[in-house]
Amino acid sequence: MTALRFNHVGIGVADVDAAVEWYARVFGLELVLGPFDVRADTGPSGQQAQDVLGPSFRHMRMAHMATGDGVGIELFQLLDPPHERREQPLEFWKSGTFHLCLTAEDLEGVTRRVVENGGRQRSRVWPNRPPDPARRMVYLEDPWGTIIELYSHDYRTMYG
Repeated sequence: MTALRFNHVGIGVADVDAAVEWYARVFGLELVLGPFDVRADTGPSGQQAQDVLGPSFRHMRMAHMATGDGVGIELFQLLDPPHERREQPLEFWKSGTFHLCLTAEDLEGVTRRVVENGGRQRSRVWPNRPPDPARRMVYLEDPWGTIIELYSHDYRTMYG
């Protein structure tokens, strides 16, 4: 069997326009489509969103962005019901996804950009285990509470 390829991740934000600008400026992501409105009572995309999100969904704004290697980042700003920020962004003890990871050759430079642009550095820069000073990682947080890990190398290099 051929291994599947990663396609995209969805991220909830309080302001999709600001998030598009932030992800482009800080990580160099490309805007593919949007931002645009999706309403439950308007067309097939609204019906699809309500089918996926449930009957309480009424309205959101969203945008599609892409990393340098073509992986998608979908940004969602829920308007009805309204977006709510998690009380604790890093709920590592709960099942499901609790972070996403991007690869950055200039780990320290990207970390500085995150902090200078309203994000947060959650951990220090650590060498990968077994300690290898060339292979490093750090945990960050975007301005909307999304946990983002940065690796200095691709996944196979980090663990292979």
